[in-house]
Amino acid sequence: MTTPAKSAPAAQSATTRSDEIIAKHKEFLWPSVANYYRRPLVADHAQMQYLWDLEGRKYLDFFGGILTVSVGHCNPKITSKVNAQVNRMQHTSTLYPNEHIVALAEKIAQITPGALQKSFFTSSGTEANEAAILLARMATGSYDVVALRHAYSGSSQLAKAVTAHAPYRKAGVISVGISHAVNPYCYRCPLHLTYPECEVACANDVENLIQTGTSGSIAAFIAEPIQGVGGFITPPKEYFKIVFKIVKKYGGLFIADEVQTGWGRTGKKWFGIEQWEVTPDILTSAKGMANGVPIGLTTTTAEIADSYQGLNIATFGGNPVTCVAARATIELIEEENLRENAHTVGAYFRAKLEELQAKYPLIGDVRGMGLMQGLELVKDRKTKEPAPEATTQVLERARDNGLLIGKGGLYGNVLRLAPMLNISRADVDEGIGCLDKSFSEVKA
Repeated sequence: MTTPAKSAPAAQSATTRSDEIIAKHKEFLWPSVANYYRRPLVADHAQMQYLWDLEGRKYLDFFGGILTVSVGHCNPKITSKVNAQVNRMQHTSTLYPNEHIVALAEKIAQITPGALQKSFFTSSGTEANEAAILLARMATGSYDVVALRHAYSGSSQLAKAVTAHAPYRKAGVISVGISHAVNPYCYRCPLHLTYPECEVACANDVENLIQTGTSGSIAAFIAEPIQGVGGFITPPKEYFKIVFKIVKKYGGLFIADEVQTGWGRTGKKWFGIEQWEVTPDILTSAKGMANGVPIGLTTTTAEIADSYQGLNIATFGGNPVTCVAARATIELIEEENLRENAHTVGAYFRAKLEELQAKYPLIGDVRGMGLMQGLELVKDRKTKEPAPEATTQVLERARDNGLLIGKGGLYGNVLRLAPMLNISRADVDEGIGCLDKSFSEVKA
């Protein structure tokens, strides 16, 4: 990956501009639009794995705009095609077919698991999940949906109802028809058991919930293969196979929410759910699919797609620019063998993170897959008491040391690390060096 030649703005003028932007953000945007850091970072420009702020400070980006910049900021292999399409035709709605929506849908049909052949495009993961649940209810004639605790599905009212995080469920969330099963959170097992002796007992809670908390006939089960906002919670290998059989037993469709886990992020496979050898009935995605261009995807079988009732349009779904960006991203992942890179460099990254765990008792758990790795921080490894204050310290210190990372988890104590799929071992070494320094600077 290359470093851009673009020069940074002068520090003196940048500081003034940055303060002005932060002030205007507070003045004109909803206060609920959260920012990281005590003094928010005002981004100016970026290239591949690096981002610069208005002060001209350079950062190694290990979060990619929440797992969205999947193959590098302003990657010329993507932006050149986007720019050409913007200059040719920027927008048509789904009322007019165009060659790019067809080309993208065809490509998706070729690489998705099973018989997922029919796609519907939107502008975000929220919309993609909305469409999936609506379609499942139409296809099955049932209304009940089972989701998992600690899940995050988006910011609309229905998506918030599926979400199981109190901070994202304030006022106005109506959960009619949505039930939440315990999730496979092995580090904090909700059943107080230990894997593998537990025989994945949490999976059986899905059946018990269907029997007691629904009509007994469900429309769908929806889950992230690895929970994103939940703190990169990664299930045991048997979990989804067991749940899939239960879902089918009660007439439901299995929806894989691949908004964060899709497009090679977990290594080797295109989609996270493939790591558990389960073929979903509906698959949703967004984020890294188009390397930062807004897009949402809901793809399913021909039979299920045919069950949609009434007309359906999308003003921005299938926009020619977004479709060009998505197809270019997918083709680049193929051509540069980035699924394999996510696996091999991800394994190297994981080993380095485990070395940090051995060095710092603050790190209670290391989990994830490929280039989607999480560190859960605790005050004490025996009690597993969450350490949200220390997590915020590491986040702040990492920024000061030139590394951008994310934070999540119900208790705000999980560091989320998601480098771009085309990073190298040298990038990992640079990031680990920044993390090591940051942990060493945490004050008790």
